Amino acid sequence: MATRTFAFSTLINKQTSVFPALEDSDVILERRDAENLVLMRSERFDAMVQGLGLAARSLAIIAKTNRSLAEEVFAEELPWLTWLPADARPQCVTELLDQLLAGAATGLLLPFARAFGEWQSTAEIYSDPELAARLRGPFDTADAVEADRPGGGDD
Repeated sequence: MATRTFAFSTLINKQTSVFPALEDSDVILERRDAENLVLMRSERFDAMVQGLGLAARSLAIIAKTNRSLAEEVFAEELPWLTWLPADARPQCVTELLDQLLAGAATGLLLPFARAFGEWQSTAEIYSDPELAARLRGPFDTADAVEADRPGGGDD
């Protein structure tokens, strides 16, 4: 599927330039001071959501019946999994599958994207043994200052 890009102001000032592009492509509206927006026809959006749901459910079935196969599939697509400790890989696969399934069922994929980014960042930390060791501690707390809990409570 082709994607066309327009300045957001084009949508406001020259709608006749943007809407015809939706016939054969999705449109990215670039904004200077905010996140870009995507416009697409509802039939393409519905097809994407259905396809994602089917793929996520199929992958979950594989994971339930053959966990090692699911890990192999993820490792093939996510080579950075190899940097995670061996005992963390199943947890990563499980969490990503669960988030993907929930997102496919609800259309809310931001939690999946956040989990994906967090796991990838974690793997990248493990790829640098010196950084991983520094983050494990021990930490020099000689100059530490105790801070109040947010909200002022003592919970």
